[in-house]
Amino acid sequence: MSHSAPLHRLRFVWVLLLAVTCASAAEPWQAGVATRKLTPPGPIWLAGYANRAAPSDGVDLDLFGKALALDDGRGGRLVIVTLDLIGVPAALRAHVERVGAEQFGLQPQEILLNASHTHSGPQVSPDRMALETVFSKNAQPADIAAVEAFEEFLRRTVIELIAESLRDAAPARLEFAQARAGFAMNRRRPEANGTFSNNPFPAGPVDHDVPVLKVTGTDGKLRAILFGYACHNTTLSGSKVSGDYAGHAQQMLETSFPGATALFLTGCAGDQNPYPRGRMVPDQSPENLATQHGRALANAVATALGSRPREVRGPLRAAYGHASLPYAPLGAGELAQFTAKDFTPPVLARAQALREKLARGERPAPLACPVQVVQFGGDLTLVAIGGEVVVDYSLRLKHELAGEAAVWVAGYSNDVFGYLGNRRVITEGGYEGGGANTRILNHPGPFAPEAEDIVIAKVHELRRTLQR
Repeated sequence: MSHSAPLHRLRFVWVLLLAVTCASAAEPWQAGVATRKLTPPGPIWLAGYANRAAPSDGVDLDLFGKALALDDGRGGRLVIVTLDLIGVPAALRAHVERVGAEQFGLQPQEILLNASHTHSGPQVSPDRMALETVFSKNAQPADIAAVEAFEEFLRRTVIELIAESLRDAAPARLEFAQARAGFAMNRRRPEANGTFSNNPFPAGPVDHDVPVLKVTGTDGKLRAILFGYACHNTTLSGSKVSGDYAGHAQQMLETSFPGATALFLTGCAGDQNPYPRGRMVPDQSPENLATQHGRALANAVATALGSRPREVRGPLRAAYGHASLPYAPLGAGELAQFTAKDFTPPVLARAQALREKLARGERPAPLACPVQVVQFGGDLTLVAIGGEVVVDYSLRLKHELAGEAAVWVAGYSNDVFGYLGNRRVITEGGYEGGGANTRILNHPGPFAPEAEDIVIAKVHELRRTLQR
């Protein structure tokens, strides 16, 4: 255009370019959602408590799997799948990676699987040794068949969720907000004899943040609410199927915001319990307490949505890898305690294999812990770590990653292999510190104290790859 072009034509071109730029900056996202019911069709052995002696006998609250697919319009994609289940088995993650690549062209870093860790949902592991620990000596062939059928159903359903969420893609606006809920409490109470019991410990570390990702359509209607909290779903301990407080919170939000899909992303809840829980309050049933905690969490999410959320822009970039976690192997004296009088044949075989390895001077192979980092432009950093991650990881990462972008840390993601303590918790010992791992079927012993630094280093490494 020449210098002699009329001023009004220059103004028109400038306004047009500004309008196009603002439009693409305001709504670059494509978002899709999907929901499937996961409630088993009949009685099934429930996961999470080893003292159950029979399959489930009813349903208090249905279980759901949900998916949120995000596309920044510039090549960045992410599908988040949330499951009202005890955990994500490594075999499920591997299956979803393979089929996701074949059918949808998804890369590993573009898939995030997270479990609510409800202790009132079905056993999901296809590993017969893992089944042995849950079923103890009470499982009948029909019980094992029901779990195997559910595991196969789960594989199909997660793929269907991903497919539907991708097909549902439509222009959207993303916003982030945060509120707080106070019913989570540290459960590692120090006792006079130097041990740690599973009881309320008000002086222990907690993370009461309730992060919320708001997804709105171009018509202004709320389409999805992704929210998180760092707390075990263990208000209940009975024999009925339920999503516990997280299930109630999702149901309440979908009632309060018709047309919206509510998805729960579990935080670093390894040493956090909902209190009160069980029968702690004489005139309140566990079901009432689960409902109350669900209401408290749903209220926090609603508060966050009304607190002037910040816009979340692209580009969307993700990185996925594994932290190699070393074990502190059990000694000969500890392995000698596994005798035929008290343990099943799979446990005894595992103990013998560990004794032979110890005699050869070999250390157990490290565990590959999945670590995922998702960067939403300069507005939000989402970190997802495998295992039952204790709250110290969230507190440390929020401090170390603090900056312009909000920081959201989730545990129970991509492989829930058991507890992941930090250096403090591993050194202190107790259930989350390594006691749970000494059952030896799923682990050869507790993790070494340096596990924390290895995980944190992997988070920083992945994040650096996204900043290049």
